Amino acid sequence: MKILRYLSLALVVALTVSCDKHEFEYETTPVKDMAEFQLHYMVPVTAVATNNITKVEINNQLYANSKAPLNTYNAIPSGTVARFYTVNPGNVNIKLYQGTAETLVYDQNVTLAKGKQNIFVHDFAQQPVIFNNGYPYTSNITMDTDSTCWLKFYNFLYETAGVPTDLRLQYQYIDHRTSEAINIGQPIAFGETTGWQSVKVIKTDFNSTGSRLLTFKIKVVDGSGNITGDLQVRNTAGAMVNYNATATCFIGRRYHHTLAGLRSAAPVSSVRILTAL
Repeated sequence: MKILRYLSLALVVALTVSCDKHEFEYETTPVKDMAEFQLHYMVPVTAVATNNITKVEINNQLYANSKAPLNTYNAIPSGTVARFYTVNPGNVNIKLYQGTAETLVYDQNVTLAKGKQNIFVHDFAQQPVIFNNGYPYTSNITMDTDSTCWLKFYNFLYETAGVPTDLRLQYQYIDHRTSEAINIGQPIAFGETTGWQSVKVIKTDFNSTGSRLLTFKIKVVDGSGNITGDLQVRNTAGAMVNYNATATCFIGRRYHHTLAGLRSAAPVSSVRILTAL
């Protein structure tokens, strides 16, 4: 037994010495003083591969290429949600190259601050619109099951090519229990966002991670704040119809809902949804 105790002690000493001699180090760059950003491509173009952005340069450094392009009505970094690029805060140059020929279509300077932000490119001839990402995110803590997701609605609707809408829009979802239309934030004009808003999600199946298919509508609001009717948009058949769409929302998640495209011409408009968390 004494021999076993001595052997155990020797093993502990050996492991301790081994750990002292071989420290594990990970090369990382602190981001607390960096500008972190996601880049959204919402220019009203036809959603075909030739309109994808196949090279992105930030301050003349390559950030994305044709192996992971910035597709139309999408955002980068691609892949896992909640990823951000980093760059030193201050004046930042953005260059976008389109198609297999990598034609330069966008060259603008912006000012980025420390922290997380979302950059929306909506016109190749104009500076992007930059929004604070709203991080750190709030969350609900419950002993049972939560019933909340969060979303931001953005208005980048054009009437026709080169003509931004002058309509103030109220985003809504339909409460499936009462069929009541619930406002999501306040009405917003072109280039604005509601900020993060909570949406009630009563999950379809109690013993599940929690989701429900929700119906979304958009209303037009006048200068006095009164709803004047549904937003009319052109559909793929060329007819003007009331905006109406559905999307599955998961409890605890966050989504960017961006209205982009042309209201009364092609390419037609719709709300593009990207998961933030």
